[in-house]
Amino acid sequence: MNTGGLASFYTYAELQAQANRLSQVLGSLGVARGDRVAIVMPQRFETAVAYMAVLQMGAVAMPLSMLFGPDALDFRLQDSEAVLAICDESSIDNLLSVRGHCPQLRRVLGVGAAAARADLDYAQALAGAPGHFAAVDTRADEAAVLIYTSGTTGNPKGALIPHRALIGNLSGFVCSQNWFGFDGRANADSAAVFWSPADWAWTGGLMDALLPTLYFGRPIVAYSGRFSPQAAFELMQRFGVTHTFLFPTALKAMMKAYPGETGSRGRTIREQFGLQLQAIMSAGESVGDAVFDYCQTQLGVTVNEMFGQTEINYIVGNCAPAWPAKPGSMGRAYPGHRVAVIDEAGQVCAPDVVGDVAVHRLDEHGDPDPIFFLGYWKNEAATQAKFSGDWCRTGDLATCDADGYLWYQGRADDVFKAAGYRIGPGEIENCLVKHPAVLNAAVVPKPDRERGSLVKAYVVLAPEYIARKPIGTRARARFDAQLVAALQAHVRGKLAPYEYPKEIEFVDALPMTTTGKVQRRVLRLQEESRARQSGILTA
Repeated sequence: MNTGGLASFYTYAELQAQANRLSQVLGSLGVARGDRVAIVMPQRFETAVAYMAVLQMGAVAMPLSMLFGPDALDFRLQDSEAVLAICDESSIDNLLSVRGHCPQLRRVLGVGAAAARADLDYAQALAGAPGHFAAVDTRADEAAVLIYTSGTTGNPKGALIPHRALIGNLSGFVCSQNWFGFDGRANADSAAVFWSPADWAWTGGLMDALLPTLYFGRPIVAYSGRFSPQAAFELMQRFGVTHTFLFPTALKAMMKAYPGETGSRGRTIREQFGLQLQAIMSAGESVGDAVFDYCQTQLGVTVNEMFGQTEINYIVGNCAPAWPAKPGSMGRAYPGHRVAVIDEAGQVCAPDVVGDVAVHRLDEHGDPDPIFFLGYWKNEAATQAKFSGDWCRTGDLATCDADGYLWYQGRADDVFKAAGYRIGPGEIENCLVKHPAVLNAAVVPKPDRERGSLVKAYVVLAPEYIARKPIGTRARARFDAQLVAALQAHVRGKLAPYEYPKEIEFVDALPMTTTGKVQRRVLRLQEESRARQSGILTA
């Protein structure tokens, strides 16, 4: 664990002992098998203890982000009927502000500075608890985790994850991390060390980082500070990180901040920081070939893209030692899973035809695939709508080539038509990021009377280009206009003529989920609102 530059180290024996004590405390407070326990903390030792304690007693862990405001906490705590919450100083204020609306929430257990304001002091409670606990013999189909989806349309839905999925998740994890867990543990010099900035309250941080690392008994670095490219490289350098999960947005920022030295005698970023990286997994958005090349040339690792969802995690991706990555591809189905691209009727599409990425209920051996969620909490209609027969739809569009590689086309609601052409934002965004002026970009449709929609790009400028902006309104306007023309020409020269952004708006930041995904829907709704105000669209 690293906090404010000071490092603390914990053993697995300490983790188990603390988990046993916490299980004893939760049991004494009336937490029973199947009860939901909210865990509202960042990356810290007590967070890992909480998951182990809840899971081994047969209760259901409900991760909640410390970034959630009162409304987000209120809905999830009420909907889940959580009976107890474990929090620290990062979330105690928001949690207490909504507690009166949550009659099922019987106790709040405070960690660290939150102890004085909670019902119980975590440290004191554990100090007086026995250090032994007999783990419950849970069933494979028994609920282990309740994770709420991001709720881009309507209220968030709670995905109920069974214990079997924690194991079913491992084939993809091992592959995406280049055989993590099989690293010659007896040799201390080659043992894996994992770190990811992904919040442990989300599927990416919990299922793709914390839990599988603990399963294999390897060290994991916990860091709750703000992400920055400098912090990322320094953490990986200091703790000898060998395996990581980094969002494309994080990799883009790292590439822009540390592009590497040029020339035949220039040092790579790997050499500058003495990195020991053996694998990088990336997910949430398409990496793009610029970042893909950067990881190979500067970090010395072929990035393994991965695709999955909260409901069916780790289903598609790459594994550099096992099969060659095709830059720009999502990869292939991970071992065991039956993955296909299907049409609206639920039929498998021909190669290179766009359809919905889907996973079959039965694995390639004809047995039930353990990766599947149990369903949406108290929402059977939404659960049924997720399936077409035995195929579980992801809502993400892709094509599948003759070799079984999938090529992402965007979310079904992100793809749009402009002047009759079908536009997928990912390719345009990837092209824009290749320009040195662009740190990040998002492409959405802008309503237009003649074309129906036109391509619009929201662009976050790289720091060095922000510094170049002149003083004075007119001078800034000329600078922006010249840069817009340069970016349009850049895209027009690399993609189809109809794909270049007809309009570009510079912004300080893009709306993002806490899992690192660009919220294009927010930008799309903003454009629709502006169009209504100008009379282009009617309500």
